[in-house]
Amino acid sequence: MKPTADNDAQQADSGAGSTGRARWHRRVGMLPLVYLAALVAVALIHPFLPSWRWLSIHLLLLGAVTNAIVVWSAHFTTAVLRAPASAGRRGEALRLVLLNTGVVGVLAGGATDLPWPGVVGAGLVLAAVVAHLRWLGARLRAALPARFAVTVHYYVAAAAALLVGVPVGAWMLVDDDSRPRLLLFHTQVNLLGWVTLTVLGTLLTLWPTILRTRMADGATIAARRALPVAVAGLAVLGITVLAWWPMLAAGGLGVIAVAVGLIARPAVQTARRKTPASFPGWSIAAAGGWLLIALGVDAWTLLSAPYPAAAADRFSAVLVPLLVGFVAQTLLGAMAYLLPVALGGGPAVVRERTNRLDRHWAQRVAMTNAALVVFVLPAPPYVRITTSLLILAALLQFLIPAVRILLARRRP
Repeated sequence: MKPTADNDAQQADSGAGSTGRARWHRRVGMLPLVYLAALVAVALIHPFLPSWRWLSIHLLLLGAVTNAIVVWSAHFTTAVLRAPASAGRRGEALRLVLLNTGVVGVLAGGATDLPWPGVVGAGLVLAAVVAHLRWLGARLRAALPARFAVTVHYYVAAAAALLVGVPVGAWMLVDDDSRPRLLLFHTQVNLLGWVTLTVLGTLLTLWPTILRTRMADGATIAARRALPVAVAGLAVLGITVLAWWPMLAAGGLGVIAVAVGLIARPAVQTARRKTPASFPGWSIAAAGGWLLIALGVDAWTLLSAPYPAAAADRFSAVLVPLLVGFVAQTLLGAMAYLLPVALGGGPAVVRERTNRLDRHWAQRVAMTNAALVVFVLPAPPYVRITTSLLILAALLQFLIPAVRILLARRRP
């Protein structure tokens, strides 16, 4: 048996009837890239932006990553449930319009230090995620039993986590007294819930597809076992950072690490069968290592902080390995594989696009991860500036060909 139900979607996208689907992905595929381009612009002019750090984080997470999650979780849900394609994309389009209107509001509120645009924007983001969650639930209820349905359960759990994390983030804008605990809750639940749960669920089928090999035995069972473990760890973590019980919060992170390990074991077995040999494979593999590092740093940060404000101040030590090492590398690796396939056009065209996004992949992966290692270690300011520029250069090496591919006219 082939490793993934996404092969069905892959074949359909490259076939003759893929024009509508390819046109859709050509349009919505630009959404994460626009936010990544804005992130590059912020990085270049950050000395003139007082809130550049907050803006950068939310351009990546709320802009690029959330759009990618909403778009591709819908794609994978249809594929793994073997559901018939929707007659139109109006519902998905409305959700994305609502989402991005909210994202712009949140970014405007944070950049101008005015709370209410951010609160209204957060409400719109919340409404878009609620609509997305209802769509996922409807697909699950209507579907026949499917081998990889657990992937959609991960998406449901991830969306539920964001529905808890977003209101807390909005509340931070109007409540300064509880801000450190709310900040810890908001960042932990959104990063380890909305983002990490989505990634873990998607890798069940995406990872062996990227490696072009069979899925490891027991991978589906491992994914089913890992989901309740991850959700339990996330619940413990969220409750205990609000109550400020750091020992129990670190324990929650340990439980999440156990869930990651359950998923990682069959993934490593798959990679041992066929070693990654492309940018998507190595970028996602490196991201998995940084996730485990970030969980360890996160636990140390909580355990070593005497009070919530100190933990919130030290959380920046977690953000670099978690955001750049794990989240950004996963996003770029997944998009480098998915975009050429989703745009269709036949095997030759897909290979040509894939080769363009793979160009200099070894240099890009090595440079990014070496720069990250140097950046997270104690170093003089000029060294950190140099390493951050190397990471930015690697991002541009993906972003420029990806934008060109999406803007190119469709070949006959």
